[in-house]
Amino acid sequence: MPYRLALKPGARRDLDRLPADLFARVDARILSEDPRPPGAGKLRGTRNGFRVRVGDHRILYEVDDATRTVTIARVRHRREVYRDL
Repeated sequence: MPYRLALKPGARRDLDRLPADLFARVDARILSEDPRPPGAGKLRGTRNGFRVRVGDHRILYEVDDATRTVTIARVRHRREVYRDL
């Protein structure tokens, strides 16, 4: 059974700002079938936080296995994504 995707408001703004070609790559990487794909890294200091690399950009998200929900928190360039967490 696939996971449900949810976007935080900041993530929605981040996705709206991406160029079309990069958005397509990010969209292909956001999978609800496997919330922990190969290459996904656990975020230190969080219980359910993960990151996925898409070129120079990172997708930060949280996984809730109880409700089968993946909540995308941020999608930004790697130099900016970890600020203000």
